[in-house]
Amino acid sequence: MTLTYKTDDLLPSAEDCAQCRALLQNALQKLPGVKTARVGEKEVQLEAATDPQTAFPEMVEAIQATHTHSTLKVDGMDCASCAKTVEGAVCRVPGVSGYKLNYMAERVEVAYDPTQASLEDFKTKIEPLGYKVTPLVRPGGIRAPGKPAHDDHSGHDHGAKPVTSPSSKPIKDASLEHSHAEEHSQGVAWFNTRQGRPVVITGVLLALAWLFGRFEPQYAEWGYIAATLIGGWQFAIKAWRGALVGNPFSINTLMSLAAVGAILIGEAAEAAVVVLLFAVGELLEGVAAGRARAGIRALAALAPKTAFLVHEQDHRDRKGEHTHEVPVEQLEVGQIVLIQPGGRVPADGTIIAGSSALDDSPVTGESVPVNKTVGDCVYAGSINTDGVLRVRVDKSAEDNTIARIIQLVEEAQEAKAPTERFIDRFSRYYTPMVMLIALLVIVVPPFLFGGAWHEWIYKGLALLLIGCPCALLISVPAAVTSGISAGARRGLLIKGGAALESIGTVGTIAFDKTGTLTEGRPKVTDVIPLEVSESELLAKAAAVEQGSSHPLAKAILNKAAEAQVQIPPSSEQKAVQGKAAVATIDGREHAVGSPRYAAELAPLEATVQQQIETLEAQGKTVTVVLNVPKPLGLIAIRDEARPDAKAALAELKALGIQNVMLTGDNTRTGRAIAGQLGLEVKAELMPQDKLRIIEEMKQGGKVAMVGDGINDAPALAQADVGIAMGGGTDVALETADAALLRNSVRGVVDLIVLSRATLSIIRANIAIALGLKAVFLVTTLLGITNLWMAILADTGATVLVTANALRLLGFKR
Repeated sequence: MTLTYKTDDLLPSAEDCAQCRALLQNALQKLPGVKTARVGEKEVQLEAATDPQTAFPEMVEAIQATHTHSTLKVDGMDCASCAKTVEGAVCRVPGVSGYKLNYMAERVEVAYDPTQASLEDFKTKIEPLGYKVTPLVRPGGIRAPGKPAHDDHSGHDHGAKPVTSPSSKPIKDASLEHSHAEEHSQGVAWFNTRQGRPVVITGVLLALAWLFGRFEPQYAEWGYIAATLIGGWQFAIKAWRGALVGNPFSINTLMSLAAVGAILIGEAAEAAVVVLLFAVGELLEGVAAGRARAGIRALAALAPKTAFLVHEQDHRDRKGEHTHEVPVEQLEVGQIVLIQPGGRVPADGTIIAGSSALDDSPVTGESVPVNKTVGDCVYAGSINTDGVLRVRVDKSAEDNTIARIIQLVEEAQEAKAPTERFIDRFSRYYTPMVMLIALLVIVVPPFLFGGAWHEWIYKGLALLLIGCPCALLISVPAAVTSGISAGARRGLLIKGGAALESIGTVGTIAFDKTGTLTEGRPKVTDVIPLEVSESELLAKAAAVEQGSSHPLAKAILNKAAEAQVQIPPSSEQKAVQGKAAVATIDGREHAVGSPRYAAELAPLEATVQQQIETLEAQGKTVTVVLNVPKPLGLIAIRDEARPDAKAALAELKALGIQNVMLTGDNTRTGRAIAGQLGLEVKAELMPQDKLRIIEEMKQGGKVAMVGDGINDAPALAQADVGIAMGGGTDVALETADAALLRNSVRGVVDLIVLSRATLSIIRANIAIALGLKAVFLVTTLLGITNLWMAILADTGATVLVTANALRLLGFKR
C-alpha cells in the first residue's frame, strides 16, 4: 500500500535541508516492510506492506545522532559587518555542514554533526566576539505522525499531535525572544541600550577632555587620547576578534586604524570625535534594525495569549455551558473555542455557530469588517466586532496564519536581493582596496614628490574613514527589509528581496480566472433537462460530483441541496483532468463534463450545440450531464467578476503593464469575462498549456502569474514572479514568490507600487552612499575636510540611507 506523510512531520529540518532529506530517505528505505521511499521537500511517500510509523521516533533520533539542526539567537548581530564576523566563527566549529544567517532577526540556523560539536562549542566561538548566544530548539522536536493518508496517492494532514523527544526542549520561537538590539523599539531609553552606552561614555569623556584642556592646556592632548582609547577600545577588540575568525578587513578595523593613526600624528582631539561619531553610527544602525523587527513583533502580538475553550460535553449540551481560559499554545485541532464581541480570534478555524462582522485588517489589511457566518473561515488575530461565535480550531498556534506570516517574512529577510548580493561581493574587495589606496596616499607623495609626511598621513587616515562601507552595505537590506515588513502589515507577503525587486520590473501579468479575477463562488443559473426531469438531472449531476472540492462541483451540490433533490448513491468517482468528473450510478457510467468532452464521446445535436453557445455567450460555463455517451441535460454556471477587478486592471495598465487572462474555461465564457474587465484572454487551456504560454511570454520580458488553485502551482513556479491569492490552496501559497492575504486584485497593484518604491529607494540609497564618499574623497585630498568630517561621509550617509529606507514602513498607495 502507498502511505503519505508530510516531510516536516517526520523530520522538522528536512523541508529546508537536502542533506536531511537524503539521510531520511536512506533510513526509511532500511525500515522493515518498506519497499520504496520517496522523500520530497513537502511530502514523503512509502510503498510498504505495513504502516511503519512506530519506528519513526527511533529512526529520527538515529539521524539526529549524526546530523542535527539548531537555531541560535545571537544578540547584538545587527549589521552586515557583525554577520560576517559571526559567520566566520560558525565556520570554525568542527562538524558544521551548513548554516543560514539572518542578522535582521539576529538568528543563525546551523546543521552539524553532534558527535563532533555541541551547542556549547558555538557559544564558545561566538560569545568572545562580543555577542550573547541563546540556543533555541524548533517547536515540536521529533514528531510521530498520526494515521497516514488513505491507502492511495493523496496526502492529507490528519492533525497528529507532535511528540517531543527527550533531548528536545521546545521554547519560544526566536522571533519572540527579547534582544538588546530591539530595545530601541520597545520603549527603552537610547542611552541604556547596548549601542547607546558607548555613545554616552565616549561623549562624556570627550566633554571632560575639552573641559580639562580649558584649565590645563598643556595636558589637553592626554585627555583626548584617553577619550579615544577608552571609547574606541570596544571597536578595536571587535576588529581583533573579527580578524581571528577570518574577517580582518572589517569596518571596526578601518575605524581603529584611523583613530590610532590620528593619535600618532598628534590629532587626538579629532580621533576622539571620530570615535564618538562612529559610536553614533552604530547606535543608528541598531535603531534601524529595531524598527524593522518591530513589525514582526507587532504581528506576533496580534494573536491573543489565551482562549476560552468550550468543554466537549458542553458543546453537545449548551444548557450548562461552561468555558475555561487556556493558553493558545494548548489548543488542539478540532477543539471548540468561544469568542465574545470585541475579542480576538485565538486560532485559525471555522465558524460552527453564530455570525458576526470580523475585522481582518490586522491580518489581511482589509479595511472594512467582513460579515461571516457558519462555515466561514476565520484568522487568528482578527477582531470579532458584534456577535458571539463558536469556532472549531483548524490549525495549531505554530501553524496559524500569523505564524506563517512571521515565518515567511523572516525567511524573506534571509533571501538576499540581487543588488544586495552584488554589493556583498563588491565589499569583499572594496575594503582591502580602500586600505591599499590609503597606504599609497600616505607613502607615494612623500617618497616621490617630497610631500609632508604629516599632511599625507592625515589624508590617508581620512581616506580610511571615508572608505568605511557601512552606508553602502546597509543601503539595500534596510530598504528591502522595510519593504517586506511594510507589505506584511498590509497583507502582502513577499518571499525575499529577489521577489521584491522582480515584481516591480514585470512587463506582463497573467491572471487565472476562477477565484482570482472572479469571486470563486460560481452559482448555477440554468438547469436545462434533455432526456430526464430537472430534479433527476440535478440529482445525477450531484451524485457524480459528491466529494469534489472543485468550485463548479460545489455550485452543483449547493443547487441540489437548495432544490432538496434525493441524490442517488454513486461509486468509482474519478476525474478526467481538465475535462470531466466521472462516476458509476446504478451500474452505468455517468459524467459531468465540458461540451468539448461530450463532443469527443458523441456528436452533439445542433439544437443542443446552439443552446450551449447561447449560454456561453452570456459568460456562463456550461457542463453537460451524460449517461455516457448520451447527454441528459445542461447545467449553466456563472462566476461573477470581483468588484475591484476592473479598476485594478485599469491601474495596472496605467502603470505600463500588459494583462492577460489564462483560463481552462471555454472561449466564449472567457471572452465574456475578459470583455467586462478589458483584458486579453487565452481560453480552453490545460495546466501544461499555461506553462507553455508563460514560457512564450517570458521571451518578451519578465512575466508574473497570479492564481489560487492547485492547477495554478506549475504556472506560478514557471513565471518570473508567482503571486498567490489569499483564498488559495497551500500548494499555491508555497509555490508562489508572493501571496495576497486579502482576496483582492488591488493587492497586485499594491505589490507593483511597493516594489517600485523599494527599487527607487535602493537606487537613491546607493547614490547617497557612493555620492557622499566621492565628494568627501575629493575634498579630503584637496585638504578642505578633516578627519571628523570624513567620518560623516559614512556615518552621515548611514543616517540618510537608513531614514530613507524607513520611509517604506509608512507605505501607502
